[in-house]
Amino acid sequence: MSCKVCKFGGTSMASAITVNQVFNIIESDKDRKYIVVSAPGKRDKNDIKVTDMLYKAFDEAQETGRCDNAFGKIRERFRALVDDLKLDFDLNEMLDSIEKQINTSTTPDYAASRGEYLSARIFAIKTGYKFIDAQDLIKFDSRGMLDSEITNDNVKRVLEGVDRAVIPGFYGIDVDGNIKTFSRGGSDVTGAIIARGVGADLYENWTDVNGFMKADPRIVENPKIIDELTYKELRELSYMGANVLHPESIFPVRQAGIPINIKNTFNPSHKGTMIVEDYNPDNSVITGIAGKKDFSVLLLEKSMMNSEIGFARKVLSVLEHYGVSFEHVPSGIDTMSFVIASSELEGKLENIINGIRRSVSIDKIIVYNDMALIATVGHGMARRKGTSATLFNALANAGVNIRMIDQGSSELNIIVGVDNSDYEKAIEAIYNGFEK
Repeated sequence: MSCKVCKFGGTSMASAITVNQVFNIIESDKDRKYIVVSAPGKRDKNDIKVTDMLYKAFDEAQETGRCDNAFGKIRERFRALVDDLKLDFDLNEMLDSIEKQINTSTTPDYAASRGEYLSARIFAIKTGYKFIDAQDLIKFDSRGMLDSEITNDNVKRVLEGVDRAVIPGFYGIDVDGNIKTFSRGGSDVTGAIIARGVGADLYENWTDVNGFMKADPRIVENPKIIDELTYKELRELSYMGANVLHPESIFPVRQAGIPINIKNTFNPSHKGTMIVEDYNPDNSVITGIAGKKDFSVLLLEKSMMNSEIGFARKVLSVLEHYGVSFEHVPSGIDTMSFVIASSELEGKLENIINGIRRSVSIDKIIVYNDMALIATVGHGMARRKGTSATLFNALANAGVNIRMIDQGSSELNIIVGVDNSDYEKAIEAIYNGFEK
């Protein structure tokens, strides 16, 4: 008998109406055995996500010693959810305990994790499935990194013989036994971890869209849904700002060869997007387009730079010293550029420039700000003639100036740098160049 692990996002868990929809989805397929849930999200555009409310509760406790005001709103939210679901479940003692612990916490992780914890406790009552706490499964090492092998062993051991379970996403525990969270969106990672541990046939990630879109729908009107893409393509698109799935969530399932299916809780009959190791591309040249704004470029000029052994290493040592990572390093025979997120340089730029001047003899350093990066990704791009020409002609026809070009050796993507002000126009032009 096959086994599916399902993760449901915050929008899916936001209200009694949406929770009942989730329940119906699970009931419609008995292969959906292990359910990972997020904290309740927004019920409407003016609402506040429970996780954000919990961060506010922690901040209030840090400032005043108590989180009565902020936590009172959280109490109301979860009590209303239980009442609307008509569940025989008294939350009061649990809520009292959580509020007390937030008041004494020194880091926000415990507070932030309680949305998922309460969501899972409630949904376990709703379904009759066994509640399994993520802290009994997911372990972080002394560096704060996921200990994937111990975690995988825990999942296998704890869930062995458990036919159906509900598990909170987003958190585990560190080596000292304290609650530690993943970065925001980390419930996706939890779902992938569970899928690997139980040897699932499929990992279903349920959200509020029909699948991965070829471009941001806030920029391109009605972009096409991607039927299928590879793990590598997903990594490229997620890294460059396509936020349907947490970029780290592919590693556990990819290692185990488990496909991911992005599905829509509010349109469950739609096939969604399948994420697999490999596939044969259809007639579409590109898979998707994604990008991010607000990068800076450090342009270094020096005659005969190419013949100076260790030049790049010395410059990179300066960036490392100031804790700055780079995105791309386009270079010429006498030039080298470092593309860096502008936020990484805040308060450090002058020191970095001075450090580079001390480390290497340089003719000139120029800083360019306000650049956006756009990645055009496609599994079949390497086998299609004229891909670059189509992209560059589309940008030229739209009057967009290209400030940087970078293509990976795998020929999976082409990255261009444009002015922030041209970002939306460039994405729309590229999409229309390939898809219309």
